[in-house]
Parts: sequence; structure tokens; C-alpha cells
Amino acid sequence: MDADDFAASERQREWFHALRVPPGMWAVIRVDGRGFSRLTGEHFAKPFDEHMRQHMTAAAAALMTELAGVYGATHSDEISIALPPDCGLFGRVVKKLVSVSAGIASAVFTAEAGLPGHFDSRVWTGISAEDVADYFSWRQSDAARSALSMWCYWTLRHAGEGARQATAALAGASTAEQNELLYQHGIRRVPRHGHRRDHQRNTNMTPPVAKERNSESALI
Repeated sequence: MDADDFAASERQREWFHALRVPPGMWAVIRVDGRGFSRLTGEHFAKPFDEHMRQHMTAAAAALMTELAGVYGATHSDEISIALPPDCGLFGRVVKKLVSVSAGIASAVFTAEAGLPGHFDSRVWTGISAEDVADYFSWRQSDAARSALSMWCYWTLRHAGEGARQATAALAGASTAEQNELLYQHGIRRVPRHGHRRDHQRNTNMTPPVAKERNSESALI
């Protein structure tokens, strides 16, 4: 077998990585921090750290620029970037979108924080801008739920409770009960700490805007 035939036969074994985002569909790239519970526990304040927010915002801004995103949002260790249906980046090949986006987020976060931060990545797809708005509303709602839970947990921890006791105290607690717990500790409202950004460009596509919810960004 000559060299070209051999190379071609080897490339055929990469067929698991030949997936493409279907033409005409919206895509959202979501990157998530790997092992960030330990990283933030060792190097950042709980339940919220302004430096962490700045590092994640820088990573999100880099992704918006490098991927030509039209809308992006970040909370906690998560970033979502919307790509419009006419986006032809990397030929819409999924393996390139996820590997490059994870690499960008990891590189920028590490440079900003001075600490090694690793991210994985995935691709969500939707048919319409309304689908994309629903996606961001879903992530926003998840951020609000996580924020409330983490504020409660670390409020108890800072009050002297151990990890096991704080977890047990919050098991099955409703939203109202969690808000009451914070109220009893002098916290009237969970602060907003997420960040959203949209880029206008010459396109017929309208950047999606997440539906307004009474939400607060999730914490680290």
C-alpha cells in the first residue's frame, strides 16, 4: 500500500468525528470547567469571587470574538456562545468547534488567572431563534437555582456548619425555605454575577435574547 492510500485508510477511521452541525440550524457552543469545584475551593472565595467572574468574562469575550458569536452568556464555570445559521466556521464540523472552543477557554482562563483551568465543550442545536432564546432561558434558570443553593450552603458554612451538616440542612429545601434561610442571616437578595453579551454584525439573523426571568447568576 502506498503512502497516500495508507493515509486515506487511516483517516476513514475518524468517522466518529465527521459530524457537522446541519445547514441552516442555530448552534450554541457550551464550555464547562473541569474540576472547578476543587480549583475554586483552593484559590477563590466562596460563594462568589470577583476575580473568578473577571476571568470567566475574559474567556467568554475571547470565545465571542474567535467564534464570531452573536450572543453569549456566562455564569459560574460555564459559557454559552450562540452561532447563527449562516455560520460556516470550520465547515460546521463538530470536532473542530468543540476542541477549539475548549482550547480557547482553557488558554484565556489560565492566562488571566495564572492557574491551570481546563474546559470541556459541547454543541447544542436549534431550528429557530426562539429555540435559542429557550436555551438561554433554561441556562439562566439553572443559574438562578444553583446561585440560591450555593449562597445558602456557604452561608451555613461561614456560620460554622460543617459540609455534611450544611448539605443535610438544605436537603429538600424549597425555594421559599432557602430564601428564608438567607433572610435570617441578613441576606435580603442574592446578587447578580453573570454576564451576557451580544455582537451585532451584517446579517439577516437576529441575535437571540433570553427571555426575562427573575433569576440570579450561579456562583462558583
